[in-house]
Amino acid sequence: MLVRFHPSRVALLLCFCITLFPSLVNAALQPLPANWKTHVMKVFPTADHVTDEDQKTGIATIYAGKKILGYSFQTAQQVDIPAYSGQPVNTVVTINNKGIIKNTWVVEQHEPILLVGIPVQKLYDFAAQFVGKSVADHIEVGTGKNTIDGISSATVTSMVVNQSIMHASKKVAEVVGILKKSEVEMRPHAIVKQNLFKPENWKALIGDGSIQYMHLTRAQVDKAFIGTAAADVDVARPDEKHDTFIDLYYTYLNAPTIGENLLGKKQFQWLMKKLKPGEQAIAIMGSGMYSFKGSGYVRGGIFDRIKLSQGLIGINFRDLDYYRLSDIYARGYPHFNEMGIFIIRKHFNFDPGAPWNLELLVKRATGPLSSIFHTFKTNYQIPEKYITRPAPPVLEKPLPVWARIWLNRRIQVAVVAVSLVLLMAIIFMQDVLVRRPRLLHNLRRGYLIYTLFYLGWYSLGQLSVENVFTFTHALMGKFRWDVFLMDPVIFMLWGFTAATILLWGRGIFCGWLCPFGALQELINELARKLKIKQFELPFSVHERLWAVKYIILLALFGLSLQSVSLAERAAEVEPFKTSIMLAFHREWWFVLYALTLLFVSIFTRKVYCRYICPLGAALAIPTKLRLFDWLKRRKECGNPCQLCAVECEIQAIHPDGKINANECHHCLDCQMTYHNETKCPPLVKKNRRRDKRRDDPSKIAVTQLEAS
Repeated sequence: MLVRFHPSRVALLLCFCITLFPSLVNAALQPLPANWKTHVMKVFPTADHVTDEDQKTGIATIYAGKKILGYSFQTAQQVDIPAYSGQPVNTVVTINNKGIIKNTWVVEQHEPILLVGIPVQKLYDFAAQFVGKSVADHIEVGTGKNTIDGISSATVTSMVVNQSIMHASKKVAEVVGILKKSEVEMRPHAIVKQNLFKPENWKALIGDGSIQYMHLTRAQVDKAFIGTAAADVDVARPDEKHDTFIDLYYTYLNAPTIGENLLGKKQFQWLMKKLKPGEQAIAIMGSGMYSFKGSGYVRGGIFDRIKLSQGLIGINFRDLDYYRLSDIYARGYPHFNEMGIFIIRKHFNFDPGAPWNLELLVKRATGPLSSIFHTFKTNYQIPEKYITRPAPPVLEKPLPVWARIWLNRRIQVAVVAVSLVLLMAIIFMQDVLVRRPRLLHNLRRGYLIYTLFYLGWYSLGQLSVENVFTFTHALMGKFRWDVFLMDPVIFMLWGFTAATILLWGRGIFCGWLCPFGALQELINELARKLKIKQFELPFSVHERLWAVKYIILLALFGLSLQSVSLAERAAEVEPFKTSIMLAFHREWWFVLYALTLLFVSIFTRKVYCRYICPLGAALAIPTKLRLFDWLKRRKECGNPCQLCAVECEIQAIHPDGKINANECHHCLDCQMTYHNETKCPPLVKKNRRRDKRRDDPSKIAVTQLEAS
């Protein structure tokens, strides 16, 4: 008894499996290896223990006694950024207490291209590039400043791992206090109004805060050293307590109203020409018994008694940062013992609109080689009238990984979109194109070449049954669109394929958009051009072999419920990774398998697609739901005419003339025959009858009489 294989039964079986085994596919973070603490401690030779991961923060702390040396954490516990497989690449990252990444250790990944394609060592080498980077750095995959090399042919994985490691590291650094959000955010610097000048005297500049000063008496200095070893050194006598230790005046010179009034027009213009873009200048003037320059200052040294600070930045001045200030032009200025102009170099990123401090260091010697220091601080804030503050930046939410990928590959996206529009136009215009066989053959041949070289080998746009498993498991678990948006080309192809399956069936993808299918077809077409003998199986055998690909699909799906990794390895029944994704750069047994399938296609059209391909089986199941059937047939098709069934190179037409949509690749060859009046037997017969009537006058008269 002949038992036919019905794909609809496969669909019911799959639905049953989905209902029965949902608990098997819930993605969960795998436990760390038992030796993970030993691995982490190797980074810090002086460490003596590592805590367990905190249940709330997921951070393990590394200690040497009571001193914290660093922190270790899993990226998958800190940020939820799924990779192309739908699951995150989990990396154990170790940072020191300064925020420097000391080690990266990839402990879990499910990327298909890394499981059975690219050696996983390349992922380990990629992650190792982060060692030595600061958590405050902005690292990108690519070329240029603050970049790292990506993994060839695994760009999506590279970008995801980069974002996972850096985002997780910054998050942990903020939790433990290494970074503060206010320090990470970029603040726009104030802009000095260079066209604002108003004549002012010394008293007015002091009055509005343009010039600030610090007055120290000897008693104040003595008080600062009380309780130290220098408490009795250089102490003022009672009658000297109120004597001036130092009067220190200081100001910011880049503002014209301050600088030009203080230095005079020519000297101010000279200074502005001396300053390079991004550099600032201040003036310091002092009188009293204490010199802010210091007697120990020598050519080539550092001014060790004064220092400027702004936020976390400390600025010491060298001799090359100093210009002698010989005269002051503002009326009413006091006498000074010493004056100087000091340059703040660009690399300090000084903000003229932010407060800054001038620090004066006072030293008292307690022995030939020992001294005690005390620092006196005073602050400065430029008057608002001299500056313009840019509007604070609008803090935009950073683009998700998938959006950045689409933006970076926008040209590729545009090319694929145009090609899909062209294919849709071909389908809609098929009744017109099939009447021009040569045009359609050339158009189809060109499209297959595009599919193989651009979609396949260049864009790596080869759909796989693994994508079906990923989608199915996402529906059963936590569905997220961003998982499927990671690869623009794959997403566009899947969207187009899903739409065309519901409209016309699987044939649009299998016949036009599958790179491996295109490779087989082009090889077979060349073989036919070379007159290589072709072999076809009897239809009864051919029909039973259809079932093989559905059995393979069921087996792979069952494995995926037990283990996604195991199913991905078993999915090597697809030669797509070897021939398309990796262009035959693999172990010899994978290459031999792919080449064998291609060799067979020399003698028989698309053997793999017809009998083995689990992806084709998966796409054939929803083909039963298609809305349209645009492939035309006549009542004579199958009985008596067998021409299309004989000519169909993948044997998708039954002997009874019916086209099997589950096996059809929509090549349109049968439609070219259907419209060919010199080839299609029913049309040829019809035309002969018409010609006979035209040649027989009596039949013409009868026809006219019947018409009247």
